[in-house]
This record gives sequence, C-alpha cells and structure tokens, in this order.
Amino acid sequence: MTAISPLTGGTSAAAAIPQHKTLGQADFIRLMTTQMKLQDPLEPVDNKEMIAQMAQFSSLSGIDQINQTLGTISAQLDRIMTAQAASQTTPDAA
Repeated sequence: MTAISPLTGGTSAAAAIPQHKTLGQADFIRLMTTQMKLQDPLEPVDNKEMIAQMAQFSSLSGIDQINQTLGTISAQLDRIMTAQAASQTTPDAA
C-alpha cells in the first residue's frame, strides 16, 4: 500500500482544494465507495464506525430539509406581513 503525501510545489493545499459550501448525498456516496475501495481487506472499517457515519449523514440530511422548510415558511410569512402592512397603509376610498 502506498502512502498519500501532502501536495508539494508552489501551490498551497488550501488553494488546490475546490471550495464547496455543502456536501450532498452524491459526495457522501463517492467518499464512502472510495473509502471501501481503499480500505485494507485484512483490517476493514469497523461496522459501528460505518453505521455512525451513515447516521450522521442521515441527520444532516434531515436538518437540511428542515432548514429548507423553515426558509419557505419564513418567506411566506414575510409576504403575508408585507401584504398586511400594505393594506393598513392604503387610504380608504371613502
């Protein structure tokens, strides 16, 4: 097995890594399959560790969905409040 060495040369490691704000399910699957391909068959990853990683990803996915839902609710409340404010400031045509 070969060891992975850090990047060398004129570029820093941070500059060579693409900057992502979030990782998605596809990224997790890619990481998990790479981990499984590169693991030592005589010392595989502990099942407990793999299940813990999957549970963490599932939790993060749920939190992301909750965040999106709350964002939608917030936007709807903003529209309702704007409409109420507009109806209260409009002079009556009497």
